[in-house]
Amino acid sequence: MKCTSSRRPLLVAAIALITTAIVTGERIRRATESEYTCPEGGDNGNYADPATCRRFYQCVDNFPYLNRCPSGLYFDDIKKLCTFKNEARCGPIASTPAPSTEPLIDRANKCDTSACSLPYCFCSKDGTRIPGGLEPSQTPQMILLTFDGAVNLNNIEHYKRIFSSERKNSNGCAIKGTFFISHEYSNYHMIQELASQSHEIATETISLQNDLENKGYEEWVGEMIGQREILRHFANVSRSDIVGMRAPFLKPGRNAQYEVLEDFGYIYDSSISVPPSKIPIWPYTLDYKIPHDCKAGTCPTKSFPGIWEVPLNAHYIETYEGGHCPYLDQCVLHHHDPDEVFEWLKEDFNRYYNQNRAPYMMPFHTNWFQIKELEGGFHKFIDWAISLPDVWVVTTTQALVWMTDPKPVKDLNTYEPWRCEKPASVVAPCNLPNKCPLRFRAPDVNVTSTRYLTTCRECPNKYPWIGDSEGTGIAGRDVYNPEN
Repeated sequence: MKCTSSRRPLLVAAIALITTAIVTGERIRRATESEYTCPEGGDNGNYADPATCRRFYQCVDNFPYLNRCPSGLYFDDIKKLCTFKNEARCGPIASTPAPSTEPLIDRANKCDTSACSLPYCFCSKDGTRIPGGLEPSQTPQMILLTFDGAVNLNNIEHYKRIFSSERKNSNGCAIKGTFFISHEYSNYHMIQELASQSHEIATETISLQNDLENKGYEEWVGEMIGQREILRHFANVSRSDIVGMRAPFLKPGRNAQYEVLEDFGYIYDSSISVPPSKIPIWPYTLDYKIPHDCKAGTCPTKSFPGIWEVPLNAHYIETYEGGHCPYLDQCVLHHHDPDEVFEWLKEDFNRYYNQNRAPYMMPFHTNWFQIKELEGGFHKFIDWAISLPDVWVVTTTQALVWMTDPKPVKDLNTYEPWRCEKPASVVAPCNLPNKCPLRFRAPDVNVTSTRYLTTCRECPNKYPWIGDSEGTGIAGRDVYNPEN
């Protein structure tokens, strides 16, 4: 029997594509309509080339751009990435969403500011109001660097360069990011190292399965809570420090996903993307109806008091050059040099900074950092941004802590939740982790292969997966009971 949580205060202090052997190919040219047409009504994203498994198309605002997988890799039309030949499901694969069992009626009420007050509730009529009644000039411009997918050798050096010890906020503390971790190909020793440096570790899912948005409560528990347990066991990250999640492909799981968030003590979700809007949207609690259109069409339709939503505002510039995108790597900027990328990001950022100073989230998959012009432009941007006295690069939870009790910029150098001290729950990584070769066969693939799991813990008997988060080899061993 599921129990329902009551409204609770924010727990303080407490990011992709799968990326070992998963590399976004070199974008080689824009396709013509005679070669390929993006699916009518389809989202921005990656689609299989009907002619070959070695290529795929990136559709941005219905314009197709042709991409080629790196040598030896093939495009998987289920997971939407390049991987090994024996693991790739070549497409196009027809997708028939399961019919929703939820009524389409939105049962949540519209925002009532007279009944919604911090720290437990925050809403506004259009989502653009600054919390605490602060003026923009008094409000810190928070930057949220978020990263989706596995952490491994494909990206860890890029992350180390981003979070160089020389990059600091105004209080002298190092800038921090949020990592939404998916399981397959992840290196848990590296994840533990990130956690020990006070970066925030949050969950994506174990399998990144397609169509999860149309699955039920138990499927979301297995994927979300299973991933949290894998992080706890193999990366030594405390459950109490894992308080946020992001749905695969930014497709929220209707009410089922949010019931899991509520029942298992999560503080926030960051799965809902916002269509391009002149004024950015601030995070809000789900006590009331979401204050913008639901781009994915699978947002929650009832109230979840006290659960925060940290939406992904669309990135774009006035001319719409490069298109618009929730993930920055989905905008088409590959033909720009680093200075042009910097200017693009700067214009996008100024829509926040010069208006309501909603948190400027910069969500990435690894592929952004595999194009040197994009990576170079990002580094120019972040160095410029942190030179501004009222810009702070913080984790998602740190931003939400500030929102529950807003403080003006002048008070932030001594603001306790943004101090440099590490949480007591942090466990330093070992010097010599175990590198465990483990046999693995995904449920939907009739091929057994080897997965390598690197951890400071003892090697498990089997590659951890849904229903067996500790890798005991006993399928269906896990039983999760609601915590609230």
